[in-house]
Amino acid sequence: MTPLPQSGFATPLDLPCGSRLKNRFAKSAMTEALADARDAPTAAHRTLYKRWSEGGLALQVTGNVMIDRRYLERPGNVVVEDESAMGPLRDWAGAAKSGGNQVWMQISHPGRQCPIVVNTRPLAPSDEKLRILGLFGRPREMTADDISDAIQRYARTAAIARSAGFDGVQIHAAHGYLISQFLSPITNRRPDEWGGSLENRARFLRRVYAAVRAAVGPDFAVAVKLNSADFQKGGFSFEDCARVAQWLEQDGIDLIELSGGTYEQMSFVNGAEDEQRESTRRREAYFLDYARMMRRAVSVPIMVTGGFRSADAMQRAIAEDGIDMVGLARPFCIQPDAAAALLNGTKDRVGIEEDGLTIGRGQLGLNARNWLVGLINTVSRVEYHAWQMARMSRGLNPQTDARANAIGYFLWYLNRTTLLALRRKIAQAF
Repeated sequence: MTPLPQSGFATPLDLPCGSRLKNRFAKSAMTEALADARDAPTAAHRTLYKRWSEGGLALQVTGNVMIDRRYLERPGNVVVEDESAMGPLRDWAGAAKSGGNQVWMQISHPGRQCPIVVNTRPLAPSDEKLRILGLFGRPREMTADDISDAIQRYARTAAIARSAGFDGVQIHAAHGYLISQFLSPITNRRPDEWGGSLENRARFLRRVYAAVRAAVGPDFAVAVKLNSADFQKGGFSFEDCARVAQWLEQDGIDLIELSGGTYEQMSFVNGAEDEQRESTRRREAYFLDYARMMRRAVSVPIMVTGGFRSADAMQRAIAEDGIDMVGLARPFCIQPDAAAALLNGTKDRVGIEEDGLTIGRGQLGLNARNWLVGLINTVSRVEYHAWQMARMSRGLNPQTDARANAIGYFLWYLNRTTLLALRRKIAQAF
């Protein structure tokens, strides 16, 4: 194989805070579900993140780290709301950057996307229920005190992350979690200063950012993961996204990662609307068109995650589209050294084709367009890669020749989630 040119990939990136990323490859956040029964990081985190750190990338962003142990994205999330697990946090950060890269903690609150096995009455901007197989309870509309408390929790978690040796934090404002819920008019129907106009709906995110920045100082990386759009009628639009990004740039954000979708429209897993009708390059970067438009709106560094597989598409995104960081997620579950292979030219493509992980038309007697089939397919793709992460966290290699069907990974998810929730409830009852 002819070595690929390293131009672009190997160029360092300087952030507004003064921090430097050594190249243009980042591991985007993926939920790990590896915490112990008291929500602390474990040896499994250290093993997994050390493996990735040895793979040549410049940046690792952790999976969801929750700011409030009452509300989780799923059982097995790490929770950081005080310094009780400072030792394991320092060990995790040290392992995750042992290869000379940076590690940022993704700080998050699920809002209404908190499963019922964790809390039957989650918090949200409004009491709009998430109706997916009865897996989520009706949320309680947040009071002014709830909002103030959540803002301070983000700041507290960020300050602890810095003390523990993380190099930055990423505020999760995408994928339908709490901040994304404030931003979207579908899930934010408040009549007060936190709802209505885009300026009001963005107030919560901007207050969170301001509190985090005050807690960590000007020389610590603070990024935001932001939906390019909800891909739902009447939801958060790209025009909304561009305006919010401009406000964040004025506020001093260091990097914006573009993604999209919610649990009801999972574009961050399956790709943006109509992407299958476009060219191969379009299929490879779900949100690249939005990123090009975003580049015209802001000068802050932009990271794009979702669908990248070929070196050619990644190089063009950097050289022609003005994208600053290439985010990869699922490819690192299959090839933990993918960044090094792309940098040295030994591979020109990463990841796997995932058609074998889905239920096709006619299987199980269900049409492929059936909503339940769509849900199973989406969950199975996520959980196949979660299963690979679980293997690597035990010191094993990915096992790409073990291709169970979609139903198998869907059931693995339900079983694992139930057991982790039960273990957690038992541990925290004493």
